[in-house]
Amino acid sequence: MIQKSEVRSQKSELRRLKSVIKDVCLLSSVFCLLSSLIGCDAFVRKFTRKPKKEELPQEEMVLAPEEYKGPQITKEELYRQYFLFWKSWMLELIESLLQNKSLKKQVDCAQEALKNLISLKELLNEEAQKKLDVYITQLEDLKTQITKDLYGSDVASNLRRAERIKMNILKDFSYAKIKNFLK
Repeated sequence: MIQKSEVRSQKSELRRLKSVIKDVCLLSSVFCLLSSLIGCDAFVRKFTRKPKKEELPQEEMVLAPEEYKGPQITKEELYRQYFLFWKSWMLELIESLLQNKSLKKQVDCAQEALKNLISLKELLNEEAQKKLDVYITQLEDLKTQITKDLYGSDVASNLRRAERIKMNILKDFSYAKIKNFLK
């Protein structure tokens, strides 16, 4: 008899377990049904028809070029700026010659130093321009020599020339010495 009572209790446990499983399934299906009925607004908007809009005639855009004039820089500040640029490019040239960097780097540095030296020339009066022309010619010759030196055999002489040019320009064209010769 004990076995029958155990079997009955197991059956009743099994019924309760089935009942709980049914309840869980029912609740989860009700939850899924509610969430799908409520839905996501973005999802609903995605599939609703939108009325067609009339195409507006597109007007051609006309851009008028406008030149922006930055803050006015005095000639003294401009001279100092170009002088500083020239000095940094000359130092870079000397450094690239010392470290035997690529030919392209050396030529680039010489070209930029030359460009800034020419910009300096435009700010000076005629007397100082003639004096600076000598150094511009020397720097152009140095650039030509560097360009021709494909294998780096004349690096030492190019380095000496670059240092001499730098030293002479620093001595003769520092702002303190040249401020009276500005246009």
